[in-house]
Amino acid sequence: MRLLILGGTWYLGRAVGELALSAGWSVTTFNRGTSAPDLVGVEAVRGDRERVEDLRRLAERGPWDAVVDTIGYVPSQVFNAATELGPVTGHYVFLSSVNVYTGWPDQPLDDASALFGCPPDADATFGADLGYAGQYGALKAGCERAVLSAVGTERSTILRPGVILGPREYVGRLTWWLGRSARGGQLLAPGPRLRPIQPVDVRDVAQFALHCASSRLAGAFNVTAPMGQPTFADLVEGCIAVTGADTEPVWVDPDWLVSQGVQQWTELPLWRTNQGVWNVDSSRAIAAGLQCRPLRETIADTWAWMNGGGTAITGEGEAGRAADHGLPAEREAELLLEWQQSGQAGGNAGGLP
Repeated sequence: MRLLILGGTWYLGRAVGELALSAGWSVTTFNRGTSAPDLVGVEAVRGDRERVEDLRRLAERGPWDAVVDTIGYVPSQVFNAATELGPVTGHYVFLSSVNVYTGWPDQPLDDASALFGCPPDADATFGADLGYAGQYGALKAGCERAVLSAVGTERSTILRPGVILGPREYVGRLTWWLGRSARGGQLLAPGPRLRPIQPVDVRDVAQFALHCASSRLAGAFNVTAPMGQPTFADLVEGCIAVTGADTEPVWVDPDWLVSQGVQQWTELPLWRTNQGVWNVDSSRAIAAGLQCRPLRETIADTWAWMNGGGTAITGEGEAGRAADHGLPAEREAELLLEWQQSGQAGGNAGGLP
């Protein structure tokens, strides 16, 4: 198999490249060369996807059996890439997001849920009035339409992951919980402790992307862990266990946390009270070959990576988001004291054990 990865130097793109190389594939990567070192063994092509002339120069190096686009965000740019590369590839895999659904995170979702409206030739300013999350979702929906328009439905796969965790995570979600667990003491944990969550390991997303590429599996697929498992307790208690620290989780009622102004999704990473956030049906992807490893394995491997010198990439934009995640120690201590003084600490957080 000859594979082209748009991106390919860090996190999901790097995981795709590592797995493809380990399977004996010939791998070409296309990027600006500014984010991280190239994988050993790939043919690295420098260029900017914003420049059509760079895309045309890249296409001259084809053909490839498959293209995997891990970094598309602006529909017009994705359309240009798919237009230039479509004729020299057998199959096109585009990494989208569950944010494309108008109902996320408030409603349960499946692969047929309503999408944002965005034309395939939209520029980066489209949807500015929708807020950050809404604009991101709308632009990703436009990117999907760009691929389908340029390549066609029979030769393309759209993958819509939810939260992706694992080694080299740059957002600071799992890495914050691990670092906080390692610090010890009482840890504020948002109840209910048995609330199901659906993060997916970056390597499992990468493996499914390669499966779709090699089998030329067409269609759109949600890519999350199965509904109903694991739980927030698996996340928090798994982090405590792997760090080996003397840490005690204190499960706090979610409504109380909201009343205290705790920022969901950021101050307590992965915590969100919206009913649809962890209610995404990925059964079609699972039936098609998606395999999700246990969350505890993801936690253990991420902790090993952190102990081996791995840190979240810092900088501007997507790569600098780790600084926005996590509850400051002083604020956490204040909240724990106020929770204990509220008289609610003796009960079950959120009505579940």
